[in-house]
Amino acid sequence: MTAPTAGPVLRACEVTKVYGGTHALKGVDFPVTPGRVTALFGENGAGKSTLMKILAGIEQPTTGHVELDGRPVRLQSSRHAADQGIAIIHQELSLCPNLSVQDNLFLAREVRTGFGAVDRKAQRRATQAVLDRLEEHADPDGLVGDLRLGQQQVVEIARALLQEARVLIMDEPTSALTAPEVEVLFRVIRELTAAGVAVVYISHHLDEALDIADDVVVLRDGLLVATARAGEVDIRWIVEQMVGRDQDTLFPDREPVLGEEALTVRDLTVADPAVPDRLAVDGLSLTVRAGEIVGVYGLMGAGRTELLEALAGRLRPVSGRVLLAGTPLDGPGIRERIERGVVLVPEDRQRDGLVQTMSVGQNLSLAALGTFVRGLFVSQPREHAAVARAITDVTVKTSGATAAIGSLSGGNQQKVVIGKALLTGPRVLLLDEPSRGVDVGAKADIFELMAAQARHGLAVLFTTSDAEEALHIPDRLLVLARGALVGEFRRGELTREELMRVSDGGIQAGFPAGHQDGAG
Repeated sequence: MTAPTAGPVLRACEVTKVYGGTHALKGVDFPVTPGRVTALFGENGAGKSTLMKILAGIEQPTTGHVELDGRPVRLQSSRHAADQGIAIIHQELSLCPNLSVQDNLFLAREVRTGFGAVDRKAQRRATQAVLDRLEEHADPDGLVGDLRLGQQQVVEIARALLQEARVLIMDEPTSALTAPEVEVLFRVIRELTAAGVAVVYISHHLDEALDIADDVVVLRDGLLVATARAGEVDIRWIVEQMVGRDQDTLFPDREPVLGEEALTVRDLTVADPAVPDRLAVDGLSLTVRAGEIVGVYGLMGAGRTELLEALAGRLRPVSGRVLLAGTPLDGPGIRERIERGVVLVPEDRQRDGLVQTMSVGQNLSLAALGTFVRGLFVSQPREHAAVARAITDVTVKTSGATAAIGSLSGGNQQKVVIGKALLTGPRVLLLDEPSRGVDVGAKADIFELMAAQARHGLAVLFTTSDAEEALHIPDRLLVLARGALVGEFRRGELTREELMRVSDGGIQAGFPAGHQDGAG
């Protein structure tokens, strides 16, 4: 890591931001130093994104000001900030799926020839160069909408890198990246800081952020509550500063009371939707009992998402059987499976879980709307009562059911997606990466919500790429590698190192006697 320079290149000076009666920031002083990575931590709603939007010219402070090179500056827009050398990678992707990778990278700042035409050859060369730098093999002329979520995240990062910024703000840049992609990004970050670029790094993956950071800043409830050198603190200290409590309280302590088999999967085989001649799930068998939380862990390409989407009726299996309480679920699609009690909380809440033009309440009731119909009309009193209960039950922090879904933090949006699934009255709850892109406090709420549903008799099956979640949350953990089940473990039977070895090597391990088929 490089040593700090004489002073910050960019600084928020006693910045306050007020939205109506809400104080999002309360007199925050935040310096950004050339050649260093400043990791910014805080729960959803702590003010991180608001502060970054002010530094990037997207929002204006209510009071206080921004300094650039030691002088006050009014950043009038994101374009103005970009002209001053300030680039931002947003938490939620801002790409155009109907445009190519190249067109997304140069949107509104096209390279022109001497005659004023768009120089597509020059743009393609630059696109290919930045993709090579990020070790991404996407086609510059391919549609962004055809890329998987992690590849889209790389494109978002590539767009920021092409701006050759002096200050680079990264808001959750790795939420959808694989471990190798994260390693490449960290290499690029170190190259940037070695060249004097100032990097602000926001991530809910605390260990990852601490690894890349030089300096640590923590926000809580709009206040800057702690600063430190990264080498002088650990994750426990960060969590305690963020939430005001010990991290050991984040994982629910529960003793499951198991009922009958709710979900049974026998020899399930699913083709990869992106590469049809490849199997995403290969002859997998498992069970989940009522009152049980079962986790599915695996590296990228292990088949986690394809497994859950096949169970939810979104993907059609090549072969195998799926049974609900012993009754076959062969054939039905998503709607029919929801009606029979199997519902999925998808990995990408923005694309698959929410309707951005709808309110919080409308999103919550959408999947269960049929249950509120009386005659030819929706019974609004019944719908409104159910929505109000859901907001309370899943602890959504919102001004009300009529609030825009986009006004919520990522963690609260995720709670809305879970609440929407629960309003359908499921018997089996499937959750694909339920804590992706949410802070530690919201994660604790989601884990407790999963535990509460299991206590009420639901069968819960969830996927995760987070080793700590895999080790602490499920009653039983299934480890996948290349679409096959390679390990089954009870909570407490496995160390982090053993988990990495099993998931990476694909070595059959951890099956108790009589459980070699993964049937629990």
